[in-house]
This record gives sequence, structure tokens and C-alpha cells, in this order.
Amino acid sequence: MLKIQEIREMIKLIDQSSIHEFSFEQDGAKIKMKKQSPEVETIIKQAPTVTLEQPVQSQQVAQQTDSNQVQAVSEATNQPVSTEAKTDTENLHKITSPMVGTFYAASSPETEDFVSVGSKVTKESVVCIVEAMKLFNEIEAEVKGEIVEILVQNGQLVEYGQPLFLVKPE
Repeated sequence: MLKIQEIREMIKLIDQSSIHEFSFEQDGAKIKMKKQSPEVETIIKQAPTVTLEQPVQSQQVAQQTDSNQVQAVSEATNQPVSTEAKTDTENLHKITSPMVGTFYAASSPETEDFVSVGSKVTKESVVCIVEAMKLFNEIEAEVKGEIVEILVQNGQLVEYGQPLFLVKPE
């Protein structure tokens, strides 16, 4: 049986390659990986998520307001772009998924979530579980700080490298 670290390495190699489908069999254990077509997702804080079929370069244009002030607006969504939000997210640490699997916020449906917005975490704090091939993998914070935002829903499928949490480091 393969070790979890070997599976992670396989996922990383497949993800970085141009291979779209991969099958592996050893000692009765089977692994099948398939890449999905890439989607472009534009996320604006405190605004609805916009998913686009084809990549669109989001450009900012200046619009004149009544009080002769210039306001930045995204052409793709026609929503105001907050320059504050950009600088805030630049200073945040992203906790990403180390594998493809299902995100779980708690160890079981009856228990409380590992973390919530505002929770203080250490490098070793478990923030969630990602289930892959019937294996439940605890994901650690990797940084000391405060959870600012949870980017995925409980039970949601997550991809390798997908951001799960935003943490304000201490």
C-alpha cells in the first residue's frame, strides 16, 4: 500500500504535468486521477462570486463620480474594486489543500468545527480534514495567527492547492 506522502507527490506531479488522466495499480490497490477543465473564478469580498467559462482579464477602469472623485471599477463585474481589500489580502497567509478530496470542518457531524472566523491558531492547530480515498487527513494551520475567512463549505470537493482559509499571521 502506498503511503500518504507518496500519493501527495503523485498528485503534485500529475497536477504540474500535461497529463489529463492517470491510473496506477499496485498490490490490489488502485488509484485513478483525472484533471478537470480549468475554471476561472473571480472573487470580490462582500460581493457574489462570478464563475466564468472562458478566462477574462479583469481590468480596472476609472469612472467619474458626482463629487469629482475617481472610483476603480472592474470591467468583468461592473463592481467597485476595493483597494483596501487588496492590500489586506496580500498580508494574509493562505492555508491550501494538499490534495484533492472532500473538505470537512469538523471530525464528525455531531462535533463543533475545528475553527471559525476569529479563531486563534498555532502552527500545529488542526483547522480541517480533507478526505481522500477513504483516508481522513488532518490539515494544520502552518502559521500562528487568526482565521480571517473560511473559503470553502463543509462537504465541498476541493482541488490540490485550492485555498481553504485566510489567516492573519501574528
